[in-house]
Amino acid sequence: MPTSTVENYLKTIYLQQQKQRTATKTVAMGKLAKAMDVVPGTCTSMIKTLADSGLVDYKPRSGVKLTDKGQTLALHILRRHRLLELFLVEALGLDWSEVHDEAEVLEHAISDKVLERMDDYLGHPDTDPHGDPIPPAKGTHMPAPLQSLADSVEHKKLIVARIADQGREFLQFMHQHGLRPGTPITVLSHDKVVDAITVQAPDTDAVTLGMTAAGKILVRQVD
Repeated sequence: MPTSTVENYLKTIYLQQQKQRTATKTVAMGKLAKAMDVVPGTCTSMIKTLADSGLVDYKPRSGVKLTDKGQTLALHILRRHRLLELFLVEALGLDWSEVHDEAEVLEHAISDKVLERMDDYLGHPDTDPHGDPIPPAKGTHMPAPLQSLADSVEHKKLIVARIADQGREFLQFMHQHGLRPGTPITVLSHDKVVDAITVQAPDTDAVTLGMTAAGKILVRQVD
């Protein structure tokens, strides 16, 4: 069984790859070291170990990406993490703004047997409390394409799909203004001069967001 450190590296590489817009999906070592909050030398040493185990492809001058074997493990770790987050909210009543840190600890200790019992209990959900897709027990994870709220146009009706920032203060702010996954919203205005967008959810006051905040909210169009 991989160590918690190995699991964290694989999960982080996968999430960084999802942010890449290039076809190669290669993650720069400096970016990975920053995401892991370690010095570059420590990061390089671990990546070489992962490469020796067949979990990543590593090229010193270009970066690192997961092999098929590494991606399978990374998706399983994400499945554990996101099911745990949902279980902590739905079964134990924790706030969605605090479950990420708890799941970071528990994901390395839970057995597959308990994980699948949790999945059954929750009714085989597709997403976690933040709208992130839960990878299936088997198969390739192909998230549906979403757009950033920052790219939306005025008077458009949308559905909040995912909240990309899982920081506690940001999630509490989102909750305060009714901006949770599954919530319909309307774009009231998009002021490109001051880089701000004003949206409104049902039964709440309108809220104006800067583009940085709006970029952390992923939406889909109303069918």
